Amino acid sequence: MLGSTHGTFTTDPRRAHVVACGELPPNAVHGRAATADDLDVSGRPLYAGVPDLDRFFRPGSVAVVGASDAEGRPNTGITRQLIGWAERVGARLHPVHPTRQSVFGIPCVPSVADLPEQVDLAVLLVADPLPVIEQLAEEKVRFAVAFASGFAETGEAGAAAQERLAETVRRSGLRLLGPNTNLNAFEKFRDDLEGPAIALITQSGHQGRPVFTLQELGVRLSHWAPTGNEADLETSDFISYFAERPEVGAIACYVEGLKDGRAFLLAADRAARRGVPVVAVKVGRTETGARMAASHTGKLTGADAVVDAAMRQFGVIRVDGLDELQDTAALLARARAPQADGVVVYSISGGTGAHFSDLATEAGLKLPTLSDAKQAELHEWIPGYLNVANPVDNGGHPVGDWRGPKIIEAILDDPQVGVLICPITGPFPPMSDKLAQDLVDAAERTDKLVCVVWGSPVGTEDAYRKTLLGSSRVATFRTFANCITAVRAHLDHHRFRAGYRSPFDEAPRTPSPSFRKAQALMRPGQQLSEHAAKQLLRAYGIRVPREQLVTSAAAAVRAAGLVGYPVVMKASGPQLAHKTELGLVKVGLTSASQVRDAYRELTDIARYEGVALDGILVCQMVERGVEMVVGVTHDQLFGPTVTVGLGGVLVEVLRDAAVRVPPFGEDQAKAMLSELRGSALLDGVRGAPPADVDALVEVVLRVQRMALELGDELSELDINPLMVLPRGQGAVALDAFAVCQ
Repeated sequence: MLGSTHGTFTTDPRRAHVVACGELPPNAVHGRAATADDLDVSGRPLYAGVPDLDRFFRPGSVAVVGASDAEGRPNTGITRQLIGWAERVGARLHPVHPTRQSVFGIPCVPSVADLPEQVDLAVLLVADPLPVIEQLAEEKVRFAVAFASGFAETGEAGAAAQERLAETVRRSGLRLLGPNTNLNAFEKFRDDLEGPAIALITQSGHQGRPVFTLQELGVRLSHWAPTGNEADLETSDFISYFAERPEVGAIACYVEGLKDGRAFLLAADRAARRGVPVVAVKVGRTETGARMAASHTGKLTGADAVVDAAMRQFGVIRVDGLDELQDTAALLARARAPQADGVVVYSISGGTGAHFSDLATEAGLKLPTLSDAKQAELHEWIPGYLNVANPVDNGGHPVGDWRGPKIIEAILDDPQVGVLICPITGPFPPMSDKLAQDLVDAAERTDKLVCVVWGSPVGTEDAYRKTLLGSSRVATFRTFANCITAVRAHLDHHRFRAGYRSPFDEAPRTPSPSFRKAQALMRPGQQLSEHAAKQLLRAYGIRVPREQLVTSAAAAVRAAGLVGYPVVMKASGPQLAHKTELGLVKVGLTSASQVRDAYRELTDIARYEGVALDGILVCQMVERGVEMVVGVTHDQLFGPTVTVGLGGVLVEVLRDAAVRVPPFGEDQAKAMLSELRGSALLDGVRGAPPADVDALVEVVLRVQRMALELGDELSELDINPLMVLPRGQGAVALDAFAVCQ
């Protein structure tokens, strides 16, 4: 939990404030106390704290406040379940009720103050947990769970009540799960299953049921954290904790709203460092979904494009449905690291193989063509008229005899094959039974991933229930789509893991000289003129055209001579965001007379429109290049974000842009460009030379540094267009505006 850290470690007042106010996790860095070196340049933590939740999930003693054994009362069923759970985890349970001597035969005490021992966990079955929290704090209780509803999910009054509860918890020193949570943390988990487990986090308990029931298919679950309204403990706390648990092979999350974007990224970073995959359903992709999520949990949902990019940036695998969540998490928890990224589709039907291969290729899976030698080997057992290049069609009959295992073994022996997928669209015993068994046997002998899609709508067949589900080595799916989603996530995760470098390790700790120059240019609460915004860019080493700000026609003519014809002339003022629409831009001016006329026309238009100017910009005209946009905006959850996309008028027409949350490195900046639908323009099209991508990447990184250092002081920045010149010639910010907070 957040702790108190005393003293001042730096002369930067923002960093000093964060340290002095105790906003650092005391165990932020591998168990040691956090210092100012664990803050980035804007004073935010660089490492996730890991709450010690061992005593929450396996307490030595439990108090049930409001315990009951009266038939027909809701608290009675809850008390009964908690008694069973306490017995399973070896905890001593103490009922607390003001008027009962015992509950289910267990001696009952009237208040928390009368507990016979210090307890690790208190479960609150009361309508108002607030006064009980204060009592628990006096008794040094470590954890509490509040089931009560009527808080932030109900509106403004409930949100205010939740804030009072959260503040009481912060002062108390205990950690709270809830309010508006449920009993999912105290479910009965199967202890007869082996292998890496899934740890489950949900804000809505019912939405976790499909993942929890994976145990009935032989997939192990270790924990379930139903976070509810997250007045204190949140999704990020549990991700950080589960990432450190040796038994956890994957973390599955159902997220309605994130409480703290930065905390989520730090937790995702911790999981990425440990190589633990995080799979998440995050609702709120649409306006309707976002409204429903907010009404249910009282959380911010954030701009979905930013959420999506942030998850991808830190390796969180986002899926859309609960069926995808369970199948993808199960595969990632159990499958070994791939030896190759090639996928081979093997089937008894050419139509099935072709259908599946089309879907897999469209999803981005790599289906390599098998070598001539490998195809010749397969044709030893498969008729020569059938295609075995990939997909491999065996025609059906070879699976029924000794040839079946030979074919599977030959495919898996190919070094370019990392995954074998066999879609079985329907049962056809005894052939399908033998095929299933051959696949299971082959999976036991190989380190490569073997997947089966069992397409029967019945699902009661022995080949499915006993053979396939009885294997811990075969990944079995019921739909093509879920199989493809899970396999792609598996391959993507291990590629991501192999190349992952935490951006927080490389984040700047101290302000750059550019920051001090930029601060002098900031105007709190104001929009900067183009001229002032370009000065801000210059402070960070971002190239702008040769230009001069003038206040007379004669000065404009002199400036044009110094800048060099042809020139562009633009009105410059603090309230001008869209000059072209007002006719306040003149391009391609080639003579002194044109410059004088343009000056008069621009000032006349500004006067007519009532626009205040700080002058007229006379600018170098830059014509040849690719127009891009690079900008900074503030997201409600994640703070400053950096966007890059196609610029000029295309930014509004095509909305082709990629976003990242700082800090990020050069690899992520390049990845942003590859995500653009129009990225081919940078490679050169229709005879145009390739653009200077390295210069564009450098601008993105400098803008990121600006976003980090200026933090909340810079509300918005827009460089549009940024003209990316041919390779080796750089990039020039032709226009810019900025808004100061």
